[in-house]
Amino acid sequence: MRIAVLLRDRCRSKNCAKECMKYCPRVRAGDETIVMGEDGKPIISEELCVGCGICVHKCPFEAIKIIGLAEELDEDLIHQFGKNGFRLFRLPTPKTGRCTGILGPNGIGKTTAIRILSGQFIPNLGDIDQKPSWDRVIEYFAGTELADHFKLIANQKIETVVKPQYVDKLPKVMKGKIATILKNMDTNDAFDEVIGKLSLEMILDKDISEGSISGGELQLLSIAAALLKDVDMYLFDEPSSYLDIHQRLKVARIIKDLSEQKKVIVIEHDLAVLDFLCENVHLTYGAEGAYGVVTNARGVRQAINTYLSGYLKEENIRFGEKIEFFAHPPKIRQELEILISYGSLEKQFDGFDLKIGNGLIRKGEIIGIVGPNAIGKTTFVKMLAGVIEPTKGEIESGLSVSYKPQYISPDFEGTVQEFLEKNSPALFISSFYTEEIFKPFRLKYLLEKTLQTLSGGELQRVAIANALVQQADIFLFDEPSAYLDSEQRMITSRTIRRVIEKSGKSALIVDHDVYFIDMISDALIVFDGESAKHGHAEGPFSLHEGMNKFLKNVDITFRRDEETHRPRVNKPGSYMDRSQRDEGEYYYSL
Repeated sequence: MRIAVLLRDRCRSKNCAKECMKYCPRVRAGDETIVMGEDGKPIISEELCVGCGICVHKCPFEAIKIIGLAEELDEDLIHQFGKNGFRLFRLPTPKTGRCTGILGPNGIGKTTAIRILSGQFIPNLGDIDQKPSWDRVIEYFAGTELADHFKLIANQKIETVVKPQYVDKLPKVMKGKIATILKNMDTNDAFDEVIGKLSLEMILDKDISEGSISGGELQLLSIAAALLKDVDMYLFDEPSSYLDIHQRLKVARIIKDLSEQKKVIVIEHDLAVLDFLCENVHLTYGAEGAYGVVTNARGVRQAINTYLSGYLKEENIRFGEKIEFFAHPPKIRQELEILISYGSLEKQFDGFDLKIGNGLIRKGEIIGIVGPNAIGKTTFVKMLAGVIEPTKGEIESGLSVSYKPQYISPDFEGTVQEFLEKNSPALFISSFYTEEIFKPFRLKYLLEKTLQTLSGGELQRVAIANALVQQADIFLFDEPSAYLDSEQRMITSRTIRRVIEKSGKSALIVDHDVYFIDMISDALIVFDGESAKHGHAEGPFSLHEGMNKFLKNVDITFRRDEETHRPRVNKPGSYMDRSQRDEGEYYYSL
């Protein structure tokens, strides 16, 4: 459907609504498609407008534009899952010698697309009553690169490997020690090389079924298993999940090197990693569980900027909400009232010790916490939350805390609505929480679902919403971006920031997504040390100083995109990279 939208900054008349209405066919049919707004300017009804374009040509100020809303296509149907089932339109095109990315919301066919490209199943081209065949697929794509690709798939002349999305399920399908599992998968005689590149030496003797393998270790195991295969095409489904920023960039460099010789496709929600890793990106849009559309490939910068704009300029389609980054001046922390202060803290475990430098948290600010995995970030948050006690030092007591843990294990037997009515009834009572949390998180679509059947992303949204509405002085969120797609991450960061600012509370955010941390934080606490052995934290620093220290540890530099103001990783060795390193500015030159 195409609708007319009013560009309100261009409208120069407060009396033209009646004139506009003369030309609208819906007005002649009795519907008031154009009405006057409170500011005296016309408002065009998206529900009633048929997008005929008459008013566009009649408006003397060019203040009206026709925009197409995202909907299913009339052609290019690649696969349909049964009658009234999910439908996928178009496919990405793999390229040898470059890494191709896929970016889009959850539940609209990205994983289905790479399963088709890998040859795991034959698409039915929308004909659900006829048995699918590679011959029909090849004929459909005749004259394109995909026809050649599917010919190789059909004749078994190309081998592929898929790194799966849900690595937490691996212990259910694999048995034995990590070393044995990986050696059995090695067809490239690259065991020692891959283990070294991914720093997996410490977990080789672990048994995958013992429950002692973390999510990050399972992710690295899955990536290693794919890299040990000598195949023609590699497909990585969300390779950065569970990994810290150090590990994400290490994996990105390995995949980028691999793509110089092989066909490589990556599905990724971390926009910084995607920007660093890929040359071309296919965007996807649609309706979760209903349909998905794959767009033509764009250069990575243009693709991410288009995704953030929510508007496909070439196709004239509005497919999502615009997401904006602001280069706003930082808060002056010294002017904010102190909420909590703490002296030097220590926590000792068997084989691991953590030291925290003295610091303070002020009212109305959001503090990001960054650093490698297994370095003590979650331990620090739990000490602040009162879940565990420090070995040395004390934390000021008397503050109420709302804590969203890293790993969410739903033990509530009932629906989402029952859970929220019991634990956070304010979501249904308060108009503030309804507008700021309930609607942005789209919780109304989850109310009738059983809590224990939610996907990771759905459960994350419910957990964050539940934590945000509690009556507390400080809110602690441990990895709130986990399981969320790129759009949901941006919405979540904006939602948390708006609620914290409007309520005058404070929050601490542990996360590995640099975009997320950049959007949400006023200040940073920076962790470093040696994973699983010892950790040390300093701060809070100002956002600029903290990010500068953190990015120097990671050994990358960032700049702001001129168009969107989003963070961008400088290509290693580029002019901007060298220049910022020389200036000691790893995080945006001021």
